[in-house]
Amino acid sequence: MPKQTSRRVVFQPATYLGFQRGINQIVEVIRPTLGPLPRMVAIEPTFRARTPELLDDGGVISRRITELPDRDEDMGAMFIRHVLWRLHEDVGDGTATAAVLFQSIYNRSLRYIVAGGNAMVFRHHLEKGLQLILDRLSGMTTRLDGKRQLAHVAESISHDHELAIVLGEVLDIIGEYGQLQIRTGRRREIEREYVSGAYWGSGLLSREMITDHTRLRTQIDNAAILISDIDIEDPYHLAPVLSAVAHAGIPGLLVIAGGVSERVTALLLVNRTSGKFGTIAVKTPGGIADRPGTLEDLAILTGGRPILKATGETVKGVNLQDLGRARRVWADASGFGIVGGKGDPCALRGRIASLRSALTLAEDGSDRELLRQRIGNLMGGLATLSVGGLMQPEVEARKELAKRTCEALRGVIREGVVPGGGVSLLACRSALQSALGQCTDPDGQAAYRVLIRALEEPTRTIITNAGFDAAEVMSEINAAGGGRGFDVISERVVHMSEAGIWDAAAVQKAVVHRAITATALALTIDVLVHRKKPPQTADNP
Repeated sequence: MPKQTSRRVVFQPATYLGFQRGINQIVEVIRPTLGPLPRMVAIEPTFRARTPELLDDGGVISRRITELPDRDEDMGAMFIRHVLWRLHEDVGDGTATAAVLFQSIYNRSLRYIVAGGNAMVFRHHLEKGLQLILDRLSGMTTRLDGKRQLAHVAESISHDHELAIVLGEVLDIIGEYGQLQIRTGRRREIEREYVSGAYWGSGLLSREMITDHTRLRTQIDNAAILISDIDIEDPYHLAPVLSAVAHAGIPGLLVIAGGVSERVTALLLVNRTSGKFGTIAVKTPGGIADRPGTLEDLAILTGGRPILKATGETVKGVNLQDLGRARRVWADASGFGIVGGKGDPCALRGRIASLRSALTLAEDGSDRELLRQRIGNLMGGLATLSVGGLMQPEVEARKELAKRTCEALRGVIREGVVPGGGVSLLACRSALQSALGQCTDPDGQAAYRVLIRALEEPTRTIITNAGFDAAEVMSEINAAGGGRGFDVISERVVHMSEAGIWDAAAVQKAVVHRAITATALALTIDVLVHRKKPPQTADNP
């Protein structure tokens, strides 16, 4: 290659060979983590003096792998890495299942295409098979109700009995949209605490405002609320608001602002110590992008009007009608809460419906999380989970497991469950067999055969990881009939639903969709183009 050329172009068959090797390396790292009896993957830390990171989460494991030495292989590895991380962000679980499913479909499809199959026609039939699988999964979905059933699903996901019991209770109380904060606990046991009302993670602007020094918080009953993102510098701008609140006989005022000066803080503290009424100042919640929407939520919840910096307004012109009201407000160093907001119930219901619609259309994982938090705030209710352990790595791993399980349980509440242990995928083979019998196109027949075999791969991997012979156990499962699978804990073939072994339907659908659509795309990649010097990014430092 001439030195002046800035790119290196790779054609077939080297494209397929390099891409496949990279995919297989990533998947073989993740494969041992699938199932209730997983093996662990040790990741060397950045600083060698630290303890290796022990992981069994396919999404996080793939994220830790940033580059392979061979650049052709690296492109395949980064392709599957991206697929798995996006799945992890979207549904929180199922990455190991998606990895082995993807690998099986890709490798078997590649053999057919290299032997002369038409990649584009083959891709079309893979996508038709995907729809058959999704329809079959929808047909076997069961709705669950109550903390006991949710705990069963949580244990199928986390394989942690204590964590599953607690999460089953918590999600049963807060529901699909409720807020759950997961913190490091002081004890080895898992502790939970429930807080009524809405909560935002923006705390007091001055610790001098704390009145309850035992709980390190301040509370005001029947408070007025100033909703803004303005930095209040001049105390004379806020004085008319304080005067109006005092003359109306309102017991206190919560000021939500971008910031307050020392003089404004002094004014608020003087009013409090004089015994006229209570005052709290907290920082405006939300980031730059979502702050206007958050302030509008607060206004609808409390019946106030947001005073926005972008409109050029100041708090000097605020009157009593612009203030929100609530039965109780409280704040501490880390956040503030509103209980019993006195906004219009019809407007509140409309706002929640609008946010739910936006949530169904959102594609980015962080956008969905923000929307879910906003819905949870408007609906009220917060749970805090304190996770402890003997060592910090154990605590961090358990916290990550709790987050992943919680995300999957939200999907369970929303869409229900299917039989676990890979049995739901095995049940989809009959729909593909029927399609295979009716298909006369050789590419279509090959695609359906590939999918039928791939749907067995998660179950085979679970069995192998538990130390059993996959071929022997699969024969027992096929002979036992529909709905049966292998429970690696009891070491026998059982009816999975009757045994309480379930998978989240939303997760299984997402897994199948991502695995098949990503494979269909990968099979049509014919050329790799390398940069002479890859650009430096956060994901490629």
